[in-house]
Amino acid sequence: MTGLDWGILILFPLGLLVAALYTRPHAGSVSGFLAANRCAGRYLIAVAYGMAQLGVISLVWYWQQNYDVAFTSIFWGLMEGPAMIIIALSGWVIYRYRQTRAMTLAQFFEMRYSRKFRVFAGLVAFGSGIINYGIFPAVAARFFIALCGLPDAVMIGETTIGTFPLLMGLMLGIALLFVFIGGQVAVIVTDFLQGSFANVVFLAVIAYILWVFPWSRIETALLAAPEGRSLVDPFDLGKEENFNVWYWVISVIVLFYGMMGWQGESGYRAAALNAHEAKMANILNGWRFRVLMLITLVLPIAIRVVMTDPAYADQAALINAYTSAQPTAALAAEVRTPVAVSQILPAGLLGLFAAALLGAFISTNDTYLHSWGSIFIQDVVLPFKKKPLSQKAHLLLLKCSIFGVAIFAFIFSMLYTPNQYIAMFLALTGAVFVGGAGSAIIGGLYWKRGTTGAAWAAMIAGMTLSSSGIILKQLPATAVHPGSFAVVTHGEETQHVILAAATDADDGDFVPVGDSPLSIDADLLDPLEGGSAATASIALAWDEGSDDSKGSKDSKTRRSLGRQVLDSSGRYSGTTPDGTPFTVTVKDPGPMAALLAPLDYIRNDLTGQVLTFWSILISILLYVTISLGAWAAGRPAHDMDKLLNRGGHAVKGDHAMVVSRGTWLERFGFDQAMTGWDRFATAITLLWPFLFTIVFIVILVFHKKLGLTREWWAGYWHWWTYLAFGVGAAVTIWFTIGGFRDLRRMFKRLREYVADDADDGRVE
Repeated sequence: MTGLDWGILILFPLGLLVAALYTRPHAGSVSGFLAANRCAGRYLIAVAYGMAQLGVISLVWYWQQNYDVAFTSIFWGLMEGPAMIIIALSGWVIYRYRQTRAMTLAQFFEMRYSRKFRVFAGLVAFGSGIINYGIFPAVAARFFIALCGLPDAVMIGETTIGTFPLLMGLMLGIALLFVFIGGQVAVIVTDFLQGSFANVVFLAVIAYILWVFPWSRIETALLAAPEGRSLVDPFDLGKEENFNVWYWVISVIVLFYGMMGWQGESGYRAAALNAHEAKMANILNGWRFRVLMLITLVLPIAIRVVMTDPAYADQAALINAYTSAQPTAALAAEVRTPVAVSQILPAGLLGLFAAALLGAFISTNDTYLHSWGSIFIQDVVLPFKKKPLSQKAHLLLLKCSIFGVAIFAFIFSMLYTPNQYIAMFLALTGAVFVGGAGSAIIGGLYWKRGTTGAAWAAMIAGMTLSSSGIILKQLPATAVHPGSFAVVTHGEETQHVILAAATDADDGDFVPVGDSPLSIDADLLDPLEGGSAATASIALAWDEGSDDSKGSKDSKTRRSLGRQVLDSSGRYSGTTPDGTPFTVTVKDPGPMAALLAPLDYIRNDLTGQVLTFWSILISILLYVTISLGAWAAGRPAHDMDKLLNRGGHAVKGDHAMVVSRGTWLERFGFDQAMTGWDRFATAITLLWPFLFTIVFIVILVFHKKLGLTREWWAGYWHWWTYLAFGVGAAVTIWFTIGGFRDLRRMFKRLREYVADDADDGRVE
């Protein structure tokens, strides 16, 4: 980072602060603070909401994923094309939810089910949301420390303060300031400005990378991947454990089921001018997934080139030195991209990239702070208030709650240790609420027979299954291991080592005991279970001056301490060559092994994505079964016209779509509310997934009939990358112009808007 880079990074948030201050007069009411008085247009929402969804944590998530699977993620992601077309044209969930005029999802739950269910759903959404959000500040802080080359600590006066907590506090403070100044109005405005800026910067970074790294070098790096872990051939992922084909199949299911289930951006759901604008914003938002996310693919591929091409050996050595110093593999994968970017981008462009990422952090965090803090007050506290609060008191409660969420996130980030990829953590924690809420949302909006009891059962099931998965993922491996493991203590170092049965005393891998030179063979001779403890033995070794942290058996500096027989209690005590006493205690679960085996399988073999799928499936079955049972028992149907403000319950200005069969175009989703431009924009937007769905099918056929080589795939991705870049540039210009037009119109509406004190989220 040069002086120019630091200057850009500092000036950017100051410019956003000026924009936030401009919104302050329009956030004096509860409806303004929570929903921007429902004055936002489609382009404004599409860009701002897209930026809020992006964030540093989402980028790191995609960079981790695409470093491992590269272009194969794009191909299997094409399975989402038909789903996204159907969702966009039908206004799936989004349209009907906006018709209810609810400010939060749980408010809708009270309208559809009951007040008790609203409070329960609000608590679950809030709890899972803040845990999910809890790692956001930590991921961002580690990202900027690596990107900017910041020291581990700084001196303030005579006090040494860690850079990690200091940076988290500073960035959270900026996000809090924006929310406090203008509520959802400030969130939308600043997120739009950040999104427009980031789109331009990301295009510049992509152009620079494609210029500096010739495709021949990129292709060489991609084709060097081993069998079963291809970076270009999506049919060669047999050994990819995290982001394989099933990951993408489940993603398609989650697209439908999880629509509106995640409440991290609840303010955007309520801020649209009307249901039609909400639907159009969701259609346009599809471009973000198709071309504007190209940065998440090109950048990790460039890093692959740096890490594998001898021409970049010096940069690779610096990156390896930084990542290898991280305590876990997940953390190493997390910081790999920022430290690599600092080696790749030139002065000026690096500063712009850092500023864009700072904007991504602010946009996601002000949105999430606003959402989770609002949900707690609106859906947990407000239903217990018999009398409405004054606007001033209501806003004060909202701000206190938002501040509390920031404090929680800071503490959680300080305590949490990453032990799995971000994508898996977010999928699992998100499923605590979404796993059950999806059934309640879809059933409540589309099925008049859905019952309150069914919603309760689905929510509890989804919450229980997902929470159990989170707990299991956080437990140490030995806590649920169904076999023997050793606890080795040497001085202040303690290591838990899972042991396997061995037939050869010298066969096995030595595992170091913490940072000490003592290491233990991972094989146990004559395991405890089914035999005498006195005959069990383990092999120990002492590494003298070895640079090999893994203590390889072939190390010339290893001194064997021999295979030691355990006593009848499974314990051995001795003294290492440096005179320090050590103990080895082998433990066996015995009859508990049968109970631990399935838990061990879930912890180690099922990803967060797969666990999410099972929680969804069980929740759906419960919702449908219980609702059908109530129908058979004579339970009356719900009044859907009242819920959706249709017919005699219509609200002036909301332009609810008339339900009719209409023409074939209307039945396909081009409804009567669409103007000629709306239909053209929709057709252009959906042309991309439509064409690539055809490409997906054609390639499947050719692969089945002829087989496609890795070289063919490399050539295919070559032209795809440049096509996506060109389309991304055009979409950026289109959305920027449309967004500034919507921004001007929104402020005009806000100046004319007369707030209704009763519009505060209560259900009379």
